[in-house]
Amino acid sequence: MTALVTKVVEVDDDVSGLLWSVNDLNELSKLIAVIALGQAQHAARIIVELELQGPAFSNGELYAGARGQMRIKGENEKQREVSRYHRDGFLFECISWMTARQTATDRTFLKDPHISSTTQGLDGLSITLHPDEPVVVGVTIFEDKCTENPRDKFRDEIMPTFTEHHENKRSRDLVANAVSLIREGGINGTEATRAAARVLDKQYRTYQAALTVGSNIATVKKRKNLFKGYNDLMHIARNQRIGATLLIDGDLRDWFQELANQVITRLNEFEAEDV
Repeated sequence: MTALVTKVVEVDDDVSGLLWSVNDLNELSKLIAVIALGQAQHAARIIVELELQGPAFSNGELYAGARGQMRIKGENEKQREVSRYHRDGFLFECISWMTARQTATDRTFLKDPHISSTTQGLDGLSITLHPDEPVVVGVTIFEDKCTENPRDKFRDEIMPTFTEHHENKRSRDLVANAVSLIREGGINGTEATRAAARVLDKQYRTYQAALTVGSNIATVKKRKNLFKGYNDLMHIARNQRIGATLLIDGDLRDWFQELANQVITRLNEFEAEDV
């Protein structure tokens, strides 16, 4: 059963909208458990039903590290709060990555979710290559924010980041990540580097802002306000500005805590099966 469902929703004339919902929490937690084990590429094959559920291989240290990533750490409330935000951010990044993976072609290559909370740089990146030629035909830059204040996050963090990309002020980081993904298509380093030049061309570029929202942001009017200002990224089409939302019922942090608990349960089950 599909873990996540994506529905196209209306935002406005400048933004394409996506609404994500959890279809099967058990399947979702299994996939995140595999990603947390450092096996995102294997998880990608599970999503398209090329592999059976579960990790590709097992190791005690991997399980200990993955469980540790799901737990809140810190000696005081401030440290625990930061730890929770990092943990929930990773979980949401996994959800964003999975939704992209579900609709990707076999010539689409995605940057894996961050395993380490200290990893900086792009939240996410996907590169789509021509079916037969070493040519980039699509680039998507992702910004994923798990937050109780989605409008503030979009306005104050996502848009400044997207604007820097739009002005190619982060071009070196973008090109370096793109080359790594392009090489997954069997293209040698020099060809991959040349192919990566297209990631700087706006006609091939899409931006996707993903945010957690409550039921109070479930109407067209509310979504339009949430993504207000997206059209500041000029000279691109509506379908190149994507506004995605994950609707959370109830308290955001409680929901992600339950998801983390489910991931730990799946990790324990996988480890027990390997004994």
